[in-house]
Amino acid sequence: MVFRLVLGCGTVCRKVTEQVAERDGRVLVITDDESAVETLRDESVPARHADPTDPDTIASVDQPDVIFVAGNRTDGNRTVLEIARDQFPAVSIVAYLGGNATAADCDRFTALADHVIDPVDAMADRALEGTASQSAEAAIELREQLTGIDGRLAVMMHDNPDPDAIASGVALVDVAESVGVDAEACYFGEISHQENRAMVNLLDLDLRNLAADEPLTDYSAFALVDHSRPGVNDQLPADLHVDIVIDHHPPRGPVPGEFVDLRQGAGATSTVLTEYLEHFDLAFEPATATALLYGIRVDTNDFTREVSPADFRAASVLSPHVDTSILQQIEQPSLEGETLETIARAIKNRIERESVAIASVNRVSNRDALPQAADQLLAMEGIETTLVFGFDEEMVYLSARSRAADVDLGETLRDAFDRIGSAGGHADMAGAQLEIGILGSADDEEEVESIVSIVEEVIINRFFEALETRPGVPVGAYTQTSEWLFTQRSGSEDGESA
Repeated sequence: MVFRLVLGCGTVCRKVTEQVAERDGRVLVITDDESAVETLRDESVPARHADPTDPDTIASVDQPDVIFVAGNRTDGNRTVLEIARDQFPAVSIVAYLGGNATAADCDRFTALADHVIDPVDAMADRALEGTASQSAEAAIELREQLTGIDGRLAVMMHDNPDPDAIASGVALVDVAESVGVDAEACYFGEISHQENRAMVNLLDLDLRNLAADEPLTDYSAFALVDHSRPGVNDQLPADLHVDIVIDHHPPRGPVPGEFVDLRQGAGATSTVLTEYLEHFDLAFEPATATALLYGIRVDTNDFTREVSPADFRAASVLSPHVDTSILQQIEQPSLEGETLETIARAIKNRIERESVAIASVNRVSNRDALPQAADQLLAMEGIETTLVFGFDEEMVYLSARSRAADVDLGETLRDAFDRIGSAGGHADMAGAQLEIGILGSADDEEEVESIVSIVEEVIINRFFEALETRPGVPVGAYTQTSEWLFTQRSGSEDGESA
């Protein structure tokens, strides 16, 4: 009976155990990753929690017929390989090179192992065989970019991240750490939507909330996920050197980055990161898989909005690894009273013109209530396009939804508000934010309300003007009344959004 010993449990361990399980003989996995041991045991794979780099660990094992060195890190695998060859000089050894191998490492692995698995060569082979196509080539480039990073990588989500951004950030951290890069998922702003908070808390996702004035000296490299330009929908310096960009939104201008993957055909950035996890041969941890599937479902509105075959495939890949009980808890959180009040104000204050409904909810402290209100208006009979906006200190936040075939909301909001703020999104789901510097200098509540009333008029007229070219959509008279409100800001005279 053939005895196969697996030392370490990294990117190739899952593939090894899957292949070995289909063959006659016995297998034993030894790893210092306690959670991996529990997972393997749950799948009826014999596993032992111990340090494979400790010579005493291997010395206590019966002589195997084949040894697989299957950790993630090159340095650890080299130590294990040296110990294993010294302990079992005649045994056949297959060793995984890891992601940060030097020329000296390659020479040492070649000298000691009977077969060396080079991750870059393995990816290239799959690409040449036609099994991974363009995404495999991108994975090779991403690996090369990651292994060239010296220091800590900040994986930056956009401000106030949604599930797709959160899941993509967490997944890219997993990918980076698999090749020995220290990485951290970061964001500015807050996670205020109750479903998004439930996702982070229930899955125990490790995120860092950066303060607006916090220095970035902890990081030597930066990656952007679910957005593509520093300083646009994040609080990074606009001239920041970006190492990696992974997104699925159409760019509104040049995209910086040493490595750029913009998949406009994908319904979610989570779909793209799912493919990378596959190409890097990473095991799908339940928390990451659950987050990614939820990110895909939210961005595609449960596979009904801008969905692609890649989204369905990613969902099928993730599904066996998802914690369905936690997913149900995330999707069914209790609505906060403030969110219900915001939805009620949107319904009460709405202005309807044919199939379009616009509503100001006035003051709002939870901006995540705005898209929920926009969704509720869209559910009304005869309504095909909605815009809901609210004021928070000196900012106005807008959220739009549409199911009209002749409306592209992303372009509509950009046409209407890019000159006086920041806007973007998809054909059926988009948002914008505008800064009103003069609002903070108002002397009393009556003056504030007067300014708010004028701003509401400008927003409504601009939105209808931007819809003018869409057939079948009515347009209100546009006026430039008090548009100067949007340009009276500290440090800016052209109305561009910070």
